[in-house]
Amino acid sequence: MKFLSLYKSVEKGVPPSQEEMSKMGKLIEEGMKAGWLLGTEGCLPSALGARVRFSDGRHTVTDGPFTESKEVIGGFAILQANSKEEVIKLAKDFLEVVGGGECELRQIYEADTCTQAAAKA
Repeated sequence: MKFLSLYKSVEKGVPPSQEEMSKMGKLIEEGMKAGWLLGTEGCLPSALGARVRFSDGRHTVTDGPFTESKEVIGGFAILQANSKEEVIKLAKDFLEVVGGGECELRQIYEADTCTQAAAKA
């Protein structure tokens, strides 16, 4: 099963330290070699981004930074796991490396996902 992990944290406004980058690099390398990490990227500060909404037939664009949010998306990862419990453990390990925050985990749709869900129903 594939999962999307959205990492949310309080925006610090400063880039990660060399030590933090080194710890993250080691985790990424281990994950790629082991096969549970399929892809990952970090996000630049929200001041460089925008939110686009569509409601009642019209678009609204809000430029960053997103001060109304306590936490913003700091990055994402695509994870391969055999179960929800396994991906939760991976998220816990990641959060220990980065020192805090939150990961929202969402299973990614795959062709056999619907077949499996229908069989369970």
